[in-house]
Amino acid sequence: PVSGGLPGNGGMASPQEQEALEYLAEHQILELIDSLTSMLLYHRPAKPLEFLIGQLEQLKVAKTIQKNYPCLFDESNLDAVFGILDTTKKGHITLVQYTEALKTLGVKDFAKEPSGADDNKIRLAIFKAEAKAGLMKMYSPYKPG
Repeated sequence: PVSGGLPGNGGMASPQEQEALEYLAEHQILELIDSLTSMLLYHRPAKPLEFLIGQLEQLKVAKTIQKNYPCLFDESNLDAVFGILDTTKKGHITLVQYTEALKTLGVKDFAKEPSGADDNKIRLAIFKAEAKAGLMKMYSPYKPG
């Protein structure tokens, strides 16, 4: 069960609040709203409602074909993050940098010991593959319907 309640009631949820919290958790509504809000603030479209409708339509299509999920970060963003971390331009970052970068991007589910971890040299391709996979999982969990 989902713990907690609404603010101001001492953390105790009434049965109705508990049911509402479980519904939100089951359908991952709060994660969806958080994702949509992040994209809205990042892009700041002139027509926010149309933008949000477009994102929801894209999400619906993506769920059907299992790819092209709406995501805040693209290929160039991942290249930039890696480039910032690889200050000496050696083509790799440390395992600690890799882990912290993915956490900063909001990725929770990623390989803790990726290829290159043994010699503490995580290459761009590995970083991007893990980031993309994690971001896809992050932006794709919403149940259709």
